[in-house]
Amino acid sequence: MFFEGFALEERDVAGMRVRFRRGGSGPPLLLLHGNPQTHAMWHKVAPVLARRFTVICPDIRGYGFSAKPKPAPGHAAYAKREMAKDVLGLMRELGHERFSVVSHDRGARLAHRLVLDHAEAVERLCVMDIVPTLHHFENADMEFGLGYYHWFWLAQPHPGPETLIRQDVEMWFRIHTSREPKDDGFFHPEARADYLAALREPGTVEAICEDYRAAATIDLEHDRESRAQGVKVACPLLALWGEKGKIGQWYDALAVWRAYSAAEVTGHAVNSGHYLAEEAPGEVLEALEEFLP
Repeated sequence: MFFEGFALEERDVAGMRVRFRRGGSGPPLLLLHGNPQTHAMWHKVAPVLARRFTVICPDIRGYGFSAKPKPAPGHAAYAKREMAKDVLGLMRELGHERFSVVSHDRGARLAHRLVLDHAEAVERLCVMDIVPTLHHFENADMEFGLGYYHWFWLAQPHPGPETLIRQDVEMWFRIHTSREPKDDGFFHPEARADYLAALREPGTVEAICEDYRAAATIDLEHDRESRAQGVKVACPLLALWGEKGKIGQWYDALAVWRAYSAAEVTGHAVNSGHYLAEEAPGEVLEALEEFLP
């Protein structure tokens, strides 16, 4: 059953609508999804985690059926600092002042900013298939440009990439999610339907592009400010990455994260591509079982 035991809810957080699922009992655990997905990407791991934790899985700002501010010069609405305020506000609204975070892709970039700005709120952090955004850009080369070309294309001025994506959203989804080859059966039918329904929702494609524009502009400003001030991840961090993907090929992921962290960093590759929680949920759960309190 899809998200058995979870309730689908909405809350207004400082004027921003947040759609989320909640289930289980125990210490609070926040799960943050990536692009071009929704909270539905956690359907294989959230019910298992809910045996030990109160699990909250939101659609992050601009994605799924949460709020989608319109594109604007400066892209401030999609700075990870602002996106982090949404999830922090949601957790506080639900009565959780301190919690652990498990995150993937764009959600992990949001989570990285969350722990830099609000260290008091996060007990432990797991990031999946990323290194810090600043490290990506400052070490970019031809291989990165070709492998993660979408970082540069989606960040092109509005409304260029949006116009092209909207010509055939489903085709774009197939291409975008096939950095490792996969067929339409890779994603659970209900999850895939949710991803595509969200992409067809007015404002989602524009929001995705704004997310990437912010990453290449205002997020880098914030990241460089944090570095200059010596602000690092202060909680234990678990880094997981897909051994079929690019992170392990391009970087010594643990060494990179240790340079950005003031606490213990552990982690390893998982037998999957980019979508760890959907392709290798057993390995992900095993790693989380050891890491989470």
